[in-house]
Amino acid sequence: MSPHNHCPINEEKCSRSTFIKARSSDPQQPTYGITSPITLAGPKPEDHQLSEQLVEALKPHGVFENEEELNHRLRVLSKLDGIVKDWIQQVAVAKNLPPSVADTVGGKIYTFGSYRLGVHTKGADIDTLCVAPIHIERTDFFSSLVENLKAMPTTKDIRPVEGAYVPVIKLEFDNIEMDILFARLALRTIPENLDLTDDSILRNLDQKCVRSLNGCRVTDEILNLVPNKETFRLCLRAIKLWAKKKGIYSNALGFLGGVSWAMLVARTCQLYPNVAASTLVNKFFLVFTQWAWPQPVLLKQPKAVNDLNVPVWDPRVNIQDRFHLLPIITPAYPQQNSTYNVTSYQSVMEQELKEGLGVTQEILQGKATWEKLFIPSNFFQKYKVGLVESKIRILVGSLERNSHIKVAHVNPKCHSPQPTEEQEKKQLSQYLPESVLKLKKKRSQIQEPQSAETTPSKPTPAPSEEIRTPEAHKKPEDMSDDEFLYGTDSRGSTPGDFQSPVVKVGSEESIPTPVSSLTEVSEEQEAESQEKPDENTTNGTEDPSEIADSSSTSPDDNGSAVRPGKRISEELDPENENQPKRVKSEEALGGLSSTPPDGNNSFKRPVKRVSEELDTDNENQPKRVKSERPWSLQVDKETTQCPTDKRHYLLPHPL
Repeated sequence: MSPHNHCPINEEKCSRSTFIKARSSDPQQPTYGITSPITLAGPKPEDHQLSEQLVEALKPHGVFENEEELNHRLRVLSKLDGIVKDWIQQVAVAKNLPPSVADTVGGKIYTFGSYRLGVHTKGADIDTLCVAPIHIERTDFFSSLVENLKAMPTTKDIRPVEGAYVPVIKLEFDNIEMDILFARLALRTIPENLDLTDDSILRNLDQKCVRSLNGCRVTDEILNLVPNKETFRLCLRAIKLWAKKKGIYSNALGFLGGVSWAMLVARTCQLYPNVAASTLVNKFFLVFTQWAWPQPVLLKQPKAVNDLNVPVWDPRVNIQDRFHLLPIITPAYPQQNSTYNVTSYQSVMEQELKEGLGVTQEILQGKATWEKLFIPSNFFQKYKVGLVESKIRILVGSLERNSHIKVAHVNPKCHSPQPTEEQEKKQLSQYLPESVLKLKKKRSQIQEPQSAETTPSKPTPAPSEEIRTPEAHKKPEDMSDDEFLYGTDSRGSTPGDFQSPVVKVGSEESIPTPVSSLTEVSEEQEAESQEKPDENTTNGTEDPSEIADSSSTSPDDNGSAVRPGKRISEELDPENENQPKRVKSEEALGGLSSTPPDGNNSFKRPVKRVSEELDTDNENQPKRVKSERPWSLQVDKETTQCPTDKRHYLLPHPL
């Protein structure tokens, strides 16, 4: 793979002859990586000044630990190493090994990850590996060692995860979070100077042990493949902080993890081995904005060790490896793609890399400071939408397979819940677009007057208010009970000619008493209401025919009529097929009309009449009114919204 395929040659204003001259000018310069370096030029005085400014810009973000914190980590690792050695000796004695042999089997704790690379931040965890001899089983690691750790006062929150892809024990040891992996080597003793980069130690190991060893082996190879470790570490600290601030640092969510960013920085160091850290940050953005993905990033030529029979990343053999989007290959055997979890964030990361390139060029030209590079990305203002779900990586992959979705970007930063709902609304409102805010404001203005009309407090009837029946609406003396109840009188009037008398409850401004409350009137109250006519309705002078006219049908807005329920007393002819199907009932049929009120600003709702005697001994029997007259309820339109009022359906849908 030629460097001309992925290096920005035009931007560097150099040609192939320049590379040859630079390479031949210093024949003692070692070659790192699979290609020759782009330039061997050293740093300028202003580059060192910019590097010092970079260090000062990183300090407020807690990327450096002081001496006390570093020494505390060393003491914790020393204690843990002693605990592991004692545990291995204990298990060896329990398995009937001679005490003289058990004292010499050894065992050791190795570190890897950000701590091993020297780029850990304040409060970061420590990734460790417990290497044990052949007679120590994995079951011993997750049983007896866990019990020993639980018995110590300095350990807490121990969580063994034996069924993980890489089995691990998570715990907090002396106020430092730690992850402990386990690898059982095919060796009787573990020497103190054991080199884990030796491929021969992988013989006769299971896949879980190989995967556990891979972390230490990759970390050591990265450090061995960079020309200047201090420059590499300072540049990596800056790149990791930048990636976290821009929301593209998370292996679990489908972005690049710590080891992937480390390998990208290491590849940049191989191409620019002698530059200062400030220049190296700019070259990092320059190289990987021009990289021809899915061309893999390799720090060394892959080894072909056929006798170990361990699967490696090879798109020529493995078909699934051909579909990896951003392959970054680990340098240690067995070579693996560290960006296997990356779904389709290529466009997101490319955009951030381009913006980073522009900012670093301004910094090198003196137009900006390093603080501008570490300004956090406003995720909600950028995309207007955020999603949180389990299995985020799988969710994003499914979303981007949709042809109508251009970009799906997950914010890996956790947002703590607000203490109150009002504060949460206030925080989210600053990220909502103006159209949504206007719609919410309009909705609240519409709901305010309606809530005052439709949801008032339930009025309590005054003690003097009683349900009264006008005296003019009492049963005529010459009419039988059946004629009065069911609408047929001795004068030959039809059932439809007689209209139900009306009862008005309360004042016009108050909310009518519900039907359920009307049906719970005692017999004494009913008798009292018959003796006291309502002065507000008729005073005994209103003609019943006027009441019938007021309750007659009237067309609504849709042209349909509002009609009270018709009472039926005649028998239906079962042999007449053309006869409409009706119910023979001794009760008034009908109900609240679904149409708006008539011109009198009222609508009628017949109430069920009860003519049979109630069983006073039956406690489960519902309380109902024994009445000999139909009842109807008059409701004021101004105080009660009709159920079919279309204003209820014109409200904006809640967000």
